[in-house]
Amino acid sequence: MNLTLQIWRQKNADAKGAMETYKVENISPDSSFLEMLDILNDQLINEGKEPVAFDHDCREGICGMCSLQINGEPHGPGRAITTCQLHMRKFKDGDTIYIEPFRAKAFPVIKDLVVDRSAFDRIQHAGGYISVNTSGNTQDANAIPVEKEKADKAFDAATCIGCGACVAACKNASAMLFTSAKVSQFALLPQGRIEATERVLNMVKQMDLEGFGNCTNTGACEIECPKGISLENIARMNREYLKASVK
Repeated sequence: MNLTLQIWRQKNADAKGAMETYKVENISPDSSFLEMLDILNDQLINEGKEPVAFDHDCREGICGMCSLQINGEPHGPGRAITTCQLHMRKFKDGDTIYIEPFRAKAFPVIKDLVVDRSAFDRIQHAGGYISVNTSGNTQDANAIPVEKEKADKAFDAATCIGCGACVAACKNASAMLFTSAKVSQFALLPQGRIEATERVLNMVKQMDLEGFGNCTNTGACEIECPKGISLENIARMNREYLKASVK
């Protein structure tokens, strides 16, 4: 496959970025999207040019690092996949592919395609932890009965990898899906009810402080989420927040 790549290049957070054009040739349809970028970077290095900076780690769809906007879609064409799981067979020979960083005020560009997603970390930190009374003989956590339906939903919410696709897909750059997933994975379990009121208030407050927008109710976040996090979590977080506010 021979492809034309339009890639966002930005030297640093303070520099003005722009799209630049690159050509890659003889790309295997079985290559992953990141492998194609590796080939491009090898080409640039051999030409004495600056390689394109992009995030990656596990390359197995687990870490959530490979956050790229490809042809206007977070993680590119396809559903329930991260960028590292996207293969070049999704494109056609001769295609022009547009590659950009996630666009959100709360995700400032660091360099090229790399954005700072530490806002997600601060939201999680605001949620605190689960405390237990450790004096005396405490009850083993595994001995606490949990309804299977709630356990399943908690585990489903916990599969969120914090990639930021939900933010990139939302026209308001909302982090409601991410935050609600982190709220839900604790709120659904009895162990998480201890700090439930304080947790949801603190996490929503931090989300707003980070500059994320409001939920648009369009559902784009759920569609683009590589782990299929459900919009039900947003409804649950809203209920948790309302109850906490009343208390």
